[in-house]
Amino acid sequence: MDSPAANAAFAKQININFPLLSDMNHKMLASYGILKGYDVQNETYKWALRANIVIDKEGVIRLIEEGDSAVDPNTALTACSTLHKKDTSK
Repeated sequence: MDSPAANAAFAKQININFPLLSDMNHKMLASYGILKGYDVQNETYKWALRANIVIDKEGVIRLIEEGDSAVDPNTALTACSTLHKKDTSK
């Protein structure tokens, strides 16, 4: 849900070098089921469940990690590295 600038600052803060998706219009968040809402006084507030989603070059989802464990980007980084090794071994 954050802007590209906010995601870039967050990536720098946690020392990762792969892109973080900015989905300010919430289309991807809704399609992957990680856009959540809660009602307060007849108004719905939206928030995104933290998630790491690794998608390979063919568009196949290789990893979905949600919730507290998704705060650690190492799982996504490991999955990406594993996919990269498979690609180069062809």
